[in-house]
Amino acid sequence: METETFTVKNIKCGGCVANVQKGLKELAGVEDVQVTLQGGQVTVMGQGLSRAQIAARLNELGYPEA
Repeated sequence: METETFTVKNIKCGGCVANVQKGLKELAGVEDVQVTLQGGQVTVMGQGLSRAQIAARLNELGYPEA
């Protein structure tokens, strides 16, 4: 299993965490998403992950990389 970690902006509440998890799980190959509210860390696990694709999706969701 591959792991990609991002530090993102704008994660402020449980709703933000849920939005990020739901939005990233829609991407091909993503098996699990863990979000740390404090510090805005997003860890994505799966197979055949594309860091650029994940970053683009985070940006679309309103949570760009810090």
